[in-house]
Order: sequence, then structure tokens, then C-alpha cells
Amino acid sequence: MKKLFENKSSNQLSEGMEYHLDTNIPIYENIYRFGSNSYFNLINEARNLFNNGLLEVKDETDKWMLEKTNIGELGTYNGQNVLLDIPIRITEAEYQGKKVNLNKPTRSSGPKKYKVYVKNDKGNVIKVNFGDAKGGLSAKIKDSDARKAFADRHDCKNKKDRTKAGYWSCNLPRYWKALGGGSNMNTYW
Repeated sequence: MKKLFENKSSNQLSEGMEYHLDTNIPIYENIYRFGSNSYFNLINEARNLFNNGLLEVKDETDKWMLEKTNIGELGTYNGQNVLLDIPIRITEAEYQGKKVNLNKPTRSSGPKKYKVYVKNDKGNVIKVNFGDAKGGLSAKIKDSDARKAFADRHDCKNKKDRTKAGYWSCNLPRYWKALGGGSNMNTYW
């Protein structure tokens, strides 16, 4: 088994972090109940160790989560502390009378190459079509220069709205395997 972590810390670690390190379980497969305080505390502990050079993370998904997301971090909204980022679990919903999976992009037979069902601010399930309009363009996922050019051209670092095609196009590498490509890459383009 490939070792996912190397602990360089002599500090006191939480029981959960010690368990993850001892059993080689990735942080994204958090042992605590999704959304619980312990769930977010473990992610924040790992991020703190990682940012201070006390934890070397070899799993790309964990590295992406610790470097690029705000999962578990707090912000202030109307005087209240709120979580800035919470991973979204895929759930079933209904769209025009048929059951669909939310937040799981798939190939499309419609106007674009891909589609995804999401809930909008009103709580309604909508379909977002994205990708090339069945032309000859291909996603050059494995070409790092092409990925960087795409991300720069489309301002991917600022795409946060899941109800917009731009968000899903920028995050296509994260879902590449499910869409029939090779392995996932936990980054936007």
C-alpha cells in the first residue's frame, strides 16, 4: 500500500489524526460523521499541520482539499460564525418527473457534451449544460499548459456558482473519470 502521509510533527495529535496516519486513510475519507464538529476539526488540524510543514500529504485529493478549499474554516455573516465551505454529497432529486443525481456531471445527448443537475437558490432542481456544443473541441485534461491557459482564459479561480456552466467547465478534471476519461485530477483546469 502506498503511504499517503509522512508525519514530521512531534506535537500532540488528536486521536482522529493519529488514526488517519496509522491506518493510511485519506483525510477526504474522514472517519467522523459528515458535517460534525469532529469532521471539520480533523480537516482543520490536517490543514494546520500541512501549512506549517509538519505533515507531508502525498494523496492529490487531500492536497487539493487542504490547499484549495475553505472546508471547515469559519467566516462571519450577520454577526454569526458560519462555515465557509462544506463538501456537497451526491443525492437523488427529481427533475421533470424523473429521478436524477445532484452534482454529478454526465455525458449529454442534448445541446452540449455534458450536463449536471443542481439545486438553485430557490431549492429547485435545474439542469446545467456545459462543454463544447458537439463540435470538434476536446478537453486536453492531461496537457498542463492547456489546463493553465484554459483556467487563465476562463478565470476559473473565481468560478464559485454551481448553477453556471463556467463552474462545471472549470472543474471538469475533478469528474473526468466518471465522464469516461482517465483518472480524476483534483484541480480546476
